[in-house]
Amino acid sequence: MPHHDHDSSLRHRLGRTIRTPIGVTALTACLLVALVAVLGPVLLGDRAAQVDTDAINQGSSAAHLLGTDQLGRDIAARVVVATRLTLRLTLMAAVIGVGGGLLLGVAPAVVGRRLGRLITATVGVLVAFPGLLFLLFLATIFGVGSTGAVFAVGLAMVPPMARLVQNLTASIAGSDYVAAARILGVGRFRMVVRHLLPNIAEPSVLFATQATGGILVAFSGLSFLGLGVQPPQYDWGRLLNEQLNRIFVNPAAALAPGAAVVLTGLMFGLVGEVLAQAGGRRAPQAPETTPQEELGTPPEPAVEHDGGALVRARDLRVTFPGGRQAVRGISLDIGAGEAVGLVGESGSGKSLSALALADLVPHPGRVSAAALGFDGHDLRADPRLGTELAMVFQDPMASLNPALRVGRQLAEVAEVHLGASRAEATARAVDRLDAVRIATPGRRARQRPHEYSGGMRQRAVIAMGLMGKPKLIIADEPTTALDVAVQREVLDLLAEVREESGAALLLISHDLAVVAQVCERVLVMYAGLVVENLPVTELLGGAAHPYTRALVGAVPTMTTDRGTELATIPGRPPEPGETGAGCPFAARCERVRERCHEDTPELTALGPGRQVACWYPVGTAAGRPVAATAHTAKATS
Repeated sequence: MPHHDHDSSLRHRLGRTIRTPIGVTALTACLLVALVAVLGPVLLGDRAAQVDTDAINQGSSAAHLLGTDQLGRDIAARVVVATRLTLRLTLMAAVIGVGGGLLLGVAPAVVGRRLGRLITATVGVLVAFPGLLFLLFLATIFGVGSTGAVFAVGLAMVPPMARLVQNLTASIAGSDYVAAARILGVGRFRMVVRHLLPNIAEPSVLFATQATGGILVAFSGLSFLGLGVQPPQYDWGRLLNEQLNRIFVNPAAALAPGAAVVLTGLMFGLVGEVLAQAGGRRAPQAPETTPQEELGTPPEPAVEHDGGALVRARDLRVTFPGGRQAVRGISLDIGAGEAVGLVGESGSGKSLSALALADLVPHPGRVSAAALGFDGHDLRADPRLGTELAMVFQDPMASLNPALRVGRQLAEVAEVHLGASRAEATARAVDRLDAVRIATPGRRARQRPHEYSGGMRQRAVIAMGLMGKPKLIIADEPTTALDVAVQREVLDLLAEVREESGAALLLISHDLAVVAQVCERVLVMYAGLVVENLPVTELLGGAAHPYTRALVGAVPTMTTDRGTELATIPGRPPEPGETGAGCPFAARCERVRERCHEDTPELTALGPGRQVACWYPVGTAAGRPVAATAHTAKATS
């Protein structure tokens, strides 16, 4: 086993953390408290119970370090002996609180929507109720005594623990890898155990251990008030109650049990901090050891195959509640082996269009289409594509489960879709990591995503798509947040994958230079519509739609004078639901005329392999070049 992989295990991270000053302090405190709890009643039990009427209420002395109580019993011995009962009851209450909080916290993510909302609302009401009053209410319900106090304190911890887990679970449940697991048919129990709980373990453990310190204080408080431990048993809270009236006569006797509560509570906080650090998420990442790969020139684009379109969509719409359409009836074809770019400003509907093809539009979005097919398969009847479609998302950290090793996540694809054994799937995962130019793939497969650089994570996501034999790769902003050199590597890799596998590519990007480098054809989207479809060779100098021209003009070049003010597009894109009659770009267009505000242009043929949705395209006569018809409006190249 490589040293780095061995070093990254929880056992070694915990060992490194314990060797830090905070770890040494926490370990020493835990050992000391454990020894006192185990050996205290054995060594000092008789002394703590011995009644001496000749030594009633004495002060500190060599015979009695903290003095004696009203029955002449040694107070120091009683404080030591009380450690075991205090810790046992505290931990029992913590188990109730943590267990109940986890159950209520993860429930909304796995039960039905109505029941989930009811649970969330109930937890919200309980959290809003003052904690101390809620604790006293529960103590009254369960009655006086140690058993009632355990349930009262434990249940009082459930609402805040449940609220924390609900918030953490909600953020994890929206991740891409959780959506993928649901598509794969992962059961609810396995979803919780494998994907939800491991990713909320660190903050949950930290909260639980620190809350245990609060439980200790709360339990001692109930005993101090006479609602907790009852005679002849005694804990630190009861000892504090017995000696408080003598605090001015013998302050050490009253302060000792209070100091024990405070110091033990601090110990629980230190343990939580050590466990949180041992989780590995806070540790600095190991420096990148992979040498920078030599940059190559992009290969020639693949030639479109005969036999019709691989992807065919007609009148594709994505609608959200209230009738707001983020995608408003687009039509597109992607040929086998073809590379198509989808460009436009943020909010234009690019990503949602791609997610609609993959049946990944988030709830409550609804997808509809007059026709939606993939390689002859009707996606409206059955949206499952298996490994024939690969998606490369914008944020690879949202696509990779941070709690699982990268190789394990890749292997799961082969096990589920290809029926491979665990060993075969692991071997293929290593092979795919090697195929995307990740050095030492065997070692890297045993690492977790946070140990990868940004470019390596993106390549790992591409490798995940290559675990099968994809016919279409959808890359949604795959080079965002990457530096120029790594960006070039990712683009070269996508081109190599296309050349070797023959897969088609749908590349979503804001960067026109990226699209021009990789793609053969460009679809320009604005306000949920495709406004132009043209060959990439025509993008820089032959675009006909004013919006496409404005996008190209807003990109500076190496020859742009540094003193020249950058071109901008005035105004802002319309929000979903804001679009009405007329051209959606009319409010920002320099060529706008009266007709643009009244009639909506349709996508119409403008020469071989080109369409444009504009009444007055650039480079044509004042009128519409080709009359729009229902047939031509739906046609694409």
